This record gives sequence, C-alpha cells and structure tokens, in this order.
Amino acid sequence: MGRRTKADALTTRNNILDAAEQLFQSHGVSHTSLNDIAMAAGTTRGSIYWHFKDKADLFNAMMERVTLPLEQTLVVAYVEQAADPVAEIRKAMLEALRLIATDAQTRRVLQIATHQVEYTTEMGAVLARHLSVHDGCVARNQAALERAFATHRQPPPVALSCAARGLQVLVEGLVHQWLLHPEAFDLQANGRAVLDLYLNGLGLQKSITA
Repeated sequence: MGRRTKADALTTRNNILDAAEQLFQSHGVSHTSLNDIAMAAGTTRGSIYWHFKDKADLFNAMMERVTLPLEQTLVVAYVEQAADPVAEIRKAMLEALRLIATDAQTRRVLQIATHQVEYTTEMGAVLARHLSVHDGCVARNQAALERAFATHRQPPPVALSCAARGLQVLVEGLVHQWLLHPEAFDLQANGRAVLDLYLNGLGLQKSITA
C-alpha cells in the first residue's frame, strides 16, 4: 500500500508539473493561477500545496525537471580536468545547444523561462535560481579558461572574469534569440561558428577541433 501511495503521489506531482508547463507556455506565468493548474491536472489546489510551497517553487521544480540533467552534463564536463580545457568548454556548450535544439520539452521550458516569466516579488525564488545557475556557469567558464591559458603558457587578452562572462552571455544571447524564432537560423551551426570565433579571439584557436 505504501509503495502504491508513493507512486500515486509522484504521478500527481508530475501531472501538476505537466499542466503547469502547458499553461505557462500558452498563457504566460503571471496569467496562470494555481487553480488553473489544479483544474488542468485533475487535482486540487490543496494537492499543489502538498507538493509545492508556492507558484515560484512549482516553477523551479518544472525547470529543474528538464534542465538539471543539462546542467549536470555541463558540470561533469567542466570538472573532469580534461587535458584540453578549451575543447572541454566547446564540447560542453555544443552539447547543450544540441539538446536545446532537438528536445521539444527542453525548448518549451526554456521558452517559458526566457520569454514568459516576470520577475515579480512573488517569483523572487525563480530569479534567485536563474542568477545562481548563470553565476555557476560563469565560474566554471573562468576555471576552464584559466586552465587553458596556463596550458598554453600565455596570458589572456582580457581579464578572465570578463572573458568567462562574455562567453556565457554569447551562448545565452544566441539561445534567447533562437527561442524567439527557431526557424530563423540553425542553432547548432551558428552556435559552433560564433563559439569558435570567440575562442579564436581569445587566442585559443589551436585547441579548437571539428
């Protein structure tokens, strides 16, 4: 009985997240209430509060269900201490772009997070998570770039903190634009081109492979 109850609770939780994902995409986050989500999920508002503290908590859980595997892929790639740190950066980012371009749910959730959420007081926890993920990526970029320049025995042309943030903004900006109009350009091909151009500009072109 206990095992079945736990499975039922997990099913209800996933149904709530599925409903939230669909409603956030079609109506926007601010125009979707917990009652709307409960009705779409075939459950009650009380059931939502059993699983989630508030709308922000539900939103973050929806994000994490899809993006945590992606974030973990990036973390693992960056901490493996590869012999070629630049190839490590490039491979991790291109894999992220591939997943965004080819996985419908990842694309849908990122569209919601990028274009259909307002960082109101109610959604403060969502902004906090967004900034934490962004800052974590920048920190990993900086560590990898530091190893790369040390390996090449050359100084960076700009401060490492600037180079690391610029790299992250480059990729985030490309994804942001692609999510507005996915048919306008090939995310993976354009991502590869601009990423290589950026790394070339840093003087790390010798580590770039096809």
